[in-house]
Amino acid sequence: MPFVQIFLKNSRSHKERHGIADCVHRAMVKAIGIPEGDRFQIITEHEADLIYDPDYLKIQRTDGIVVIQITMASGRTVTQKKALFKNIAELLTAEQGVRQEDVFINLVEVHGKTGLLETVSRNMPMRRHLTWQKDNCRANDSHIAA
Repeated sequence: MPFVQIFLKNSRSHKERHGIADCVHRAMVKAIGIPEGDRFQIITEHEADLIYDPDYLKIQRTDGIVVIQITMASGRTVTQKKALFKNIAELLTAEQGVRQEDVFINLVEVHGKTGLLETVSRNMPMRRHLTWQKDNCRANDSHIAA
């Protein structure tokens, strides 16, 4: 059960917010094979509270930025994850007019038998952050704090 958070800068209409969420969900169904009905998303809008570097890694970003954080159980291949990132960016560009440079995706993979974040265990599960920006994918493993 992936959990998606979408952070937007500035005000967007109800139709725009839900269009962005629909694109993300359809990309997840297509690229990583989640069931159609497996949809849990939160959309939040921020004015001055969404802070980003407008040219980090020499990628020119605007206030049209869409930050997407997906938390899900580990187990997908790198190929599936890259397809997911690509599908999200392409759908957002084609259907919502979002510049690909303004799509920022952070994938948080939760490890463990159940795939759920278990902070009561002394054997802390690992969390892998995969952050996608146009033509750039980075990974960072970290322990989950209790």
